[in-house]
Amino acid sequence: MERRCWSVEAGIAVLLLLAGCSAPAPSAGVADPQATAALAPGGGVRPRLKPADLVGFRSLPAYSEPAWVSQDFVAKGRLPPLRDRLPKQPLVVAAGAMPDGIGVHGDALRQVTGGRPEGWNTSAGQSQGWGGVDIGTLECLTRTGPLFLVRSDALQPLPNLARRWTWSPDGHQLTMDLVEGARWSDGHPFTSDDVMFFWTDNVLDPQVSPLGGAGPDSFGAGTTLEALGPYTIRWTFRQAFPEDVLYQMAYGKFCPGPAHVLRPQHPRHNPRNSYADYRNAFPAARVNFPVMGAWVATEYRPDDIIIFRRNPYYWKVDAAGQQLPYFDELQYRLLGWNDRDIQVIAGTSDLANVEVPGNYVEVLRQAAKPGAPFRIAFGPRGAAYAVLMNLSGNGWGEPDARGQQVRRLNRTLAFRQAVSLAMDRQALATTLVKGPFVLPYAGGILPDTPFYDAAATVQWGHDAARARALLDDAGIIDSDGSGMRNFPGGGPDIEIVLTASPDTATDRSLAEGVQIFAREIGLRIILRFVGGTQRDAAGASGQFDWLLSRNNTTELITVVQGSDALAPMGPYTHAFHRAGPGGRLDLLPYERDMVAAVAAFQDSRDPAVRRAAMARYQRLSTANANSIGLVRFPGALIVNRRIANVPPATPIFMFNWAEDAIMRERLFVPRARQGGAELRPRTLPGCFDCRS
Repeated sequence: MERRCWSVEAGIAVLLLLAGCSAPAPSAGVADPQATAALAPGGGVRPRLKPADLVGFRSLPAYSEPAWVSQDFVAKGRLPPLRDRLPKQPLVVAAGAMPDGIGVHGDALRQVTGGRPEGWNTSAGQSQGWGGVDIGTLECLTRTGPLFLVRSDALQPLPNLARRWTWSPDGHQLTMDLVEGARWSDGHPFTSDDVMFFWTDNVLDPQVSPLGGAGPDSFGAGTTLEALGPYTIRWTFRQAFPEDVLYQMAYGKFCPGPAHVLRPQHPRHNPRNSYADYRNAFPAARVNFPVMGAWVATEYRPDDIIIFRRNPYYWKVDAAGQQLPYFDELQYRLLGWNDRDIQVIAGTSDLANVEVPGNYVEVLRQAAKPGAPFRIAFGPRGAAYAVLMNLSGNGWGEPDARGQQVRRLNRTLAFRQAVSLAMDRQALATTLVKGPFVLPYAGGILPDTPFYDAAATVQWGHDAARARALLDDAGIIDSDGSGMRNFPGGGPDIEIVLTASPDTATDRSLAEGVQIFAREIGLRIILRFVGGTQRDAAGASGQFDWLLSRNNTTELITVVQGSDALAPMGPYTHAFHRAGPGGRLDLLPYERDMVAAVAAFQDSRDPAVRRAAMARYQRLSTANANSIGLVRFPGALIVNRRIANVPPATPIFMFNWAEDAIMRERLFVPRARQGGAELRPRTLPGCFDCRS
């Protein structure tokens, strides 16, 4: 049972942290508790809505847009009238998605990212720099970010580019109707051709790796997709009613790019191009790239800023018929990851995820000050760190002789259990931050998911003596008297490379802690700090022994979204066990059992059967130390007080990152507080490629 000594008033919250959960009187200096309210770690909003309370497709009597767009562009013949730019039935963001009510147009949403954009071709794997940049430009078949607001008995993905879907009587086919009449930001129609190009020439092409990791098995082995018309597609599945695939069709597994722009660069359609040419054909400097999202990148200055302006063809409106987004401009300052908190605290940024535990106390101190320009709220403990051991013995990542020996150790049960026993999780938590924030994490699915079963979770306490005994019994001993254990059979000292990110103090602290605790049982760990996209590439290509990972995917906290990643369900679906060059998986016995448990979960529509399947999965995963869980903790969303329509206690990560969960297209600033934030007022995206 977690100890929750906490108050919702920020003044009390700060004092509780500093006093170790004693209960002093409230601070007299805090006049507005709402300004700095901090919910209990592990808490959050109580879901109460149905999907239809959030969004739906329908026609409205009239539509409107910012007056300056009508005056400067429509009236002068530079842009068609709004009704001609919208679908006959646009997606309407309902009142249930707007806690502060219908908004007003204008102003800029200011954010910060520590990433740097590679380019705009996400279909071929280019990163736009993370931090929510891509979420502002991409739209997918379904949408899941706001589902933290939807009650469990009504839970299903929201319609998006796919406006509705129906199952065949036998459950093997799913027919989807796409939004009809929507257009890319350059005015080109969005049709099933865009969907089929993404599927055939990106997802199914073994030479292409889309940004979200979509592959042939992401939607079930043997799945096919066909176009039945310009606005209708049909999926065919081997299994009946695989409803979980609807979650896979959300960000970031099925977000089509503009086929009319991408196809001419793809090697299948342009023999002069290599796959590298295709991937890199749209660098970050080539702005105005057509999107279906709310904003279009119109200006990029390296290591300075990306400016996005409103998409004049955006196909979503509010219940009053106002075209979304409300914000005319979205800005991303290209600073460092740790700068995100600082900029919101200073009032120069509007929104950030506080996800570095070491910053929590200081952020709360700042929030408790009278007149603080931001408010803060903690969500559930949805962030967790684990060490992922490369379990492939089949050549994935082309390991050298030492690396192959490490893989053999990784595949040994006693070795994994010993490493887990060596980790002092409570000490690791304390090094990150004092207070009721960080807790030990056993591995497997997280306690905040409805499918968590505490009785099925094997907890690994800290017991270095037992860990050493396990290694001795397995023949992993110090055979040369060096003080470090040797590879079995009289080999050299064991050396294991732990790949980690240098981008946050949390990653560095945990990596160093793992190194220290592993040394106590005779294992030498070499730290390899690789940042940004290089770390992502190392993980995706299998070029690692161990990988320090924060759960940046949804399967551990929602289970229903991305469940194919819980186990090696296919050759390329799993994070730390994939097929080698021959396309063959070499699953361990317990992994085969985990695959069967996940398959049982996916194949059933019976809640009891699904819960039982996940309990079996959880026991298999934790008992076999499938990953070495370390710590788990909440995140907090800090928001400038001028911003309206942010749901309280939004999780920074659950079904998606907070940038999608809060539905940025319907955030706004009240008219009286607007002014001065826009850098390129009264402008719209320009021509992407006027040469064609």
